[in-house]
Amino acid sequence: MSESTEFKGGAEAKESAAAFGDRVRSAVIWRSGSQILAQLVTWSVTLVVIRLLDPADYGLFAMTQVIMSFLAFLNGWGFASALVQSDSVDPFRIRQAFGLLLLLNGLLAGLQLAGAPLAAAYYGQPMVADLLRVQALIYLATPFIALPEVMMSRTLDFRRQALVNLVAALAGAGTALGCALAGLGVWTLVYAPIALFWTRAIGLTIVARLLVWPSFNFKGCGQIVGFGSAVLFSQLFWLVQTQSDVFIAGRRFEPHALGLYAEALFLAQIFMAKFVPPLNEVAFPAYSRIKDDPAAMRWSFLKTVRLLMLVAAPFYCGLAVTAAPMVETLFGAKWLGMVPYIQILSLALIFMTVQILFAPVNNALGRPLITMVSSLGGAILFPAGFLIGAEWGLIGIAWAWLVTAPLLLLLSARLTAPRLGLSLWQIARAMLPGLAPALVMAVGVGLADQELLAPLGLAAPIRLALLVALGALLYGALLWLLEREAISEVMRLVLRREASST
Repeated sequence: MSESTEFKGGAEAKESAAAFGDRVRSAVIWRSGSQILAQLVTWSVTLVVIRLLDPADYGLFAMTQVIMSFLAFLNGWGFASALVQSDSVDPFRIRQAFGLLLLLNGLLAGLQLAGAPLAAAYYGQPMVADLLRVQALIYLATPFIALPEVMMSRTLDFRRQALVNLVAALAGAGTALGCALAGLGVWTLVYAPIALFWTRAIGLTIVARLLVWPSFNFKGCGQIVGFGSAVLFSQLFWLVQTQSDVFIAGRRFEPHALGLYAEALFLAQIFMAKFVPPLNEVAFPAYSRIKDDPAAMRWSFLKTVRLLMLVAAPFYCGLAVTAAPMVETLFGAKWLGMVPYIQILSLALIFMTVQILFAPVNNALGRPLITMVSSLGGAILFPAGFLIGAEWGLIGIAWAWLVTAPLLLLLSARLTAPRLGLSLWQIARAMLPGLAPALVMAVGVGLADQELLAPLGLAAPIRLALLVALGALLYGALLWLLEREAISEVMRLVLRREASST
């Protein structure tokens, strides 16, 4: 590896605040923009695939995802992320990180192959074993994704990542469409991610020019292991929190019913799962650069919460009140059983979207233990809620999300706010410009649908279009009347203007 691949914190520190702000803005645009384009491609194909497959296929796939998620938290991504938080990185530490990634993911692939029959026996579904054996290929691609992605993220180089991710999205979408049209059923959901992961692995390795020889000499990598271990346990607790619902429900309910719930959860989580993580990927290295400036950290965090809620809150509230015509329009009548789950889960995920913003702040400050404790709280609250809620069926599990999500947000804010010099009220106030108008909008759209549109018996696409238009107009008007400063802040961000000092 050439000396040019060594990153020096001192040189980075000399960059002006304006230039750094421009790089962060560019990184956000490339990462989020590529994610939006990739999701447009993926969802265009997904809508076709959902109509071709059955809910039972998604139920079987959801069972495998629980197993894979609990193994994947050991894939070493947290160890590689330590390279982002470090002030400087030398080539040997990069080789050590690569060695860790190869070793861990090889072991995970072997564990999944060996444990596949046990998972199938737990669920009482023999097909699960076959699916898991093939899905083990995903682990082998992870080292060639994680290391290039982390090293490019360190320098806020998201443009090349974005191009590779778009190509990978096309590969995954093409594979999914071809398999679905060929009548491969549940295997469609297995082959498409494999195509996507391996396309990303090859593409990122090429554009980052980071095909290094791994080192299995782990002497002196204490910082990598220490930081990565805290992140690893945080991921474990997060997985317990987010996957225990399907794990609990998988033994109690049939694949068809579970498939409806799992797809409702997937749809409700799409903003939190697909669009917030890219922002956090930019936020972590950006926060790491300003970690010695408390005022800048506070300002940046509150601004992130405020701007994100301006988009997330109307999305979730709008999804809750348009669920019925949306599902019928996009997925077909056989998926209408998703609607009650979507309505409840959408409201719960408003709180979850803000909660996951705390992790990159704590990690950048070198306090991953705070993230771990917060995740531990979620790993206790959510499974307990799911176990209780399951007594009332899958709808009870959905209600458990709505009860526990605000509690977890409160816990995370209580742990993190003092480290940033913030109060809970300041964080709540940052949420209000987007949340308050969105809730009012949802009430207005819901009443209009119930009292005016539903009695007319309009076709689902027309009803959906009218509700979306009404919601957009109402939300925009409320922002203009109640939160005009929030609109000005967005305009300053888009037009790259400095806010006036106060």
